[in-house]
Amino acid sequence: MATSLRRCGRRLVSSVFNNREFSTTCQGNKVIQQQHEQLQETGKSLNLCSAINQALHIALETDPRSYVFGEDVSFGGVFRCTTGLAEKFGKKRVFNTPLCEQGIVGFGIGLAAMDNRAIAEIQFADYIFPAFDQIVNEAAKFRYRSGNQFNCGGLTIRTPYGAVGHGGHYHSQSPEAFFCHVPGIKVCLLIPRS
Repeated sequence: MATSLRRCGRRLVSSVFNNREFSTTCQGNKVIQQQHEQLQETGKSLNLCSAINQALHIALETDPRSYVFGEDVSFGGVFRCTTGLAEKFGKKRVFNTPLCEQGIVGFGIGLAAMDNRAIAEIQFADYIFPAFDQIVNEAAKFRYRSGNQFNCGGLTIRTPYGAVGHGGHYHSQSPEAFFCHVPGIKVCLLIPRS
């Protein structure tokens, strides 16, 4: 009896996790690859902020359901990674939010749950802690709570970490390890060579 229950359980879990809707893919992957090849041909190099800006341009160009929002993003952000986005794609798709990290992530979860691509920016990783509840208890568990009926897989939370050498306690932390151990979310770190 226990063996047959285990087999049924494995089949059920396997069918849920192998479901096309469960896996996440990069919508602009082919475009990114083409642009990367073009950059290699021209020999032009990019710094990390320029690469992020280019990736955001690609995301907004390739998917009309993409939105970029956060503190000060419409004028370019503190690291200028969102420069030119609001002018090119309009203030309805690239916009500022109030200084409320929990609200930024909560809005992103709702937007992504409605089948949009929400790219939420938290200005510094140090300030992601007020949004911890939204990330861990809402975004990460959204799919599980609904039995894989709903998801917020279109949500990306972008935040610079360890970025300011003189920021002391409030601008130089690296809290990504807290999120690496949470089922239901993926953590991706971009570290430039230089």
